Amino acid sequence: MRFRHKFLAILLLCFFAQYSCAGENLPELRTDQNPPAMTAANPEAPAVIEADSLVGQKENQIEATGDATIRQGGQSIRADHMLYQQSSREVDAQGSVVLEQDGNTMSGPHLQFNLDNSVGKMEQPQFYLKENGARGSADLLHIQDRQHYTLDNATYTTCPAGNQDWFLKMGTLEIDRTRQIGTAWGASVEFKGVPILYSPWMDFPLNNQNKSGFLAPIFGGTVSSGYQVTLPYYWNIAPNLDATITPSEMTKRGLMLSNEFRYLEPGYRGELNVDVLPNDALANHSRKLFSLKHDQTLANHLNGYVNFTRVGDNSYFRDLGEAVNATSQVNLLQEGGLNFAAGEWTSTLRVQRYQTLQDPAAPIVEPYARLPQLTIGTQQNHSGVNLAFAGEYVDFSHPTEVNGSRTVLNPSVSYPLVSDSAFYITPKVALHSTYYAMGANNVGALPNASRTMPILSVDSGVFFERESNMFGGDYLQTFEPRAFYVYVPYRNQSALPNFDSAQADFNFTQIFTENRFSGSDRIGDADQITLAATSRLLDQKSGAERLKFMLGERFSLITPQVNLPIPATTTSTTTPTTTTTPAANIGRSDILLAASGQVSRATSLDSELQFDPNQSHAQLYNVAAHYRPEAGKVLNLGYRFQRGTLRQVDFSTQWPLFRRWDMVGRWNYSLQDSRTLEATAGLEYNQSCWTMRLVAQHFVTATLQTNTGLFLQLELNDFIKVGPDPLTMLKQSVPGYTKLNEMPASKSGQVLH
Repeated sequence: MRFRHKFLAILLLCFFAQYSCAGENLPELRTDQNPPAMTAANPEAPAVIEADSLVGQKENQIEATGDATIRQGGQSIRADHMLYQQSSREVDAQGSVVLEQDGNTMSGPHLQFNLDNSVGKMEQPQFYLKENGARGSADLLHIQDRQHYTLDNATYTTCPAGNQDWFLKMGTLEIDRTRQIGTAWGASVEFKGVPILYSPWMDFPLNNQNKSGFLAPIFGGTVSSGYQVTLPYYWNIAPNLDATITPSEMTKRGLMLSNEFRYLEPGYRGELNVDVLPNDALANHSRKLFSLKHDQTLANHLNGYVNFTRVGDNSYFRDLGEAVNATSQVNLLQEGGLNFAAGEWTSTLRVQRYQTLQDPAAPIVEPYARLPQLTIGTQQNHSGVNLAFAGEYVDFSHPTEVNGSRTVLNPSVSYPLVSDSAFYITPKVALHSTYYAMGANNVGALPNASRTMPILSVDSGVFFERESNMFGGDYLQTFEPRAFYVYVPYRNQSALPNFDSAQADFNFTQIFTENRFSGSDRIGDADQITLAATSRLLDQKSGAERLKFMLGERFSLITPQVNLPIPATTTSTTTPTTTTTPAANIGRSDILLAASGQVSRATSLDSELQFDPNQSHAQLYNVAAHYRPEAGKVLNLGYRFQRGTLRQVDFSTQWPLFRRWDMVGRWNYSLQDSRTLEATAGLEYNQSCWTMRLVAQHFVTATLQTNTGLFLQLELNDFIKVGPDPLTMLKQSVPGYTKLNEMPASKSGQVLH
């Protein structure tokens, strides 16, 4: 729930937090401009009175005694004793009085109420609001009409009846159901009897609508930035426009201002972020971030987009980022383009470059910019023949490497010879033509060049199935052998530049492609056949895949000669050297084996192995097991190995400890480097209407840098979150993590603002 404060005086509940995450999930923007309609009263509707005893008295007065009820126009009053004036339609109810209006309930010892205009007052009321399930009490309730109430000396909470763990206490509470807003005067929030926040004035929505105001304050910090106080302000400009302005005071660095603006229209939408730290006292210069994401429909079949991010220095995220996904950013995308799609044709025109954030301990080469890139493609079927075309023009730009443009034309024809669903064989012929025009930085004097080569392939497979009763269930077992043949003649490509080609990962997807390189600068020569088989175990009732096994290997009839060039330096292009391509020698390739599936209702397994039969050892293997018996219980265990470069163990969990306590944690350790890459440990306490989270985290931010911190958050359900929010970090660190106090769908959209 969102709320607004003026002249805040805040008790520092989280003053000892070492690490903070300032982000909160913002509400969804919407294009509708009208608030939800309220039920209209009907003053002309007749009043119906029921009671154990009804007595008519003078001047049209009716006295009702014993379980008395009066109903009129969607509202009702129940009481032990009731006097009803027929001429003025005044009701005086006493003893266990309950007033119900459109799902809201007010109860107290005495009520004076007018059925015509719904004006009245109730002494010592207890109230319940259907909009968010909130309840409370007051000394006196003033009813202006069916949509407007005022309560004197009131309390307010979303805790269930009998639970007063937290409540909002105020001198005056105004409820406006027309605008779905509550306004409190002289308000303080008490948790377990301790005041944690005070404001002379605040207002909050009664449902999940967007509401302008200050977000919950955040107290935390990092080792490098010192203690940090953050007070975001959410500005609900319109249902389809909003902004969040977030000042953060860091004791070691100074005042940082983060700004987010979001917009949503029928034809376009986007998000703009601008962060400024005017004078970082530690870095002795200003820190800046600018980010824009924009999508727009320009015409039928034509849309445009912008995705642009830039920071002021290489260390921006390492110094100021607060999570692994932020500090690990290296290449920041800066791109804008147009997409066209009509019928069977698609085309994209874009300009693209990256800002590369260098780690001094591990410098990398900046990627090429595409200024511009134009692609066009189609896939069509005529009389059973599949026709395809892929074309591309790119102008590559780089400050130190050779520049140039590349044009690619790649038509292909394939024809399925067998249409039986259990068996297929599809030959394909393609022609790959590439044209290069060299530009600046051509230190190696590479000439303009072209390359045209045919590519032939045949894909075939069979699908067998049988019913099986293994493991005590009714299953369908499949066996799917597949053979894939590729022939590509050799062309000497050593004089061609390498703008975007790289050795493709050797996996089950790549072995069924025609080129062992990604990109278009290298087309690998090949005379090879890939043999593979897949077996699945499918649940006959649900169709779910319980188990899957895959085995594959490539056999080459030649020794491939096309390899990737590696520049002698990272700053200039010289005569290239070459590297041999793994698993691309004559004879057998590495063997691929994968197994995955739902071993039991709660246990799943994923594994893959790349084994070198020529040297009789594993090149790569990954194993991950997941145990998830129910929501809030997760165990994940994984091991990753790549010969010579990677050996990591990864464990994460969310598990109940006792009563309402749960633990969360992750440990990602590199055996190769004898170093912890990420460690997370935390405790959660979940009550019926509040949750406390204490989470510590340690992670690597750069080759020689780490960060350690502490999250401490108190969440009062459907009202306020105090302290840094660790939820995003927990969901990323612990696959399968569940937010245990998440409400049903009807309430889960409410977020503090």
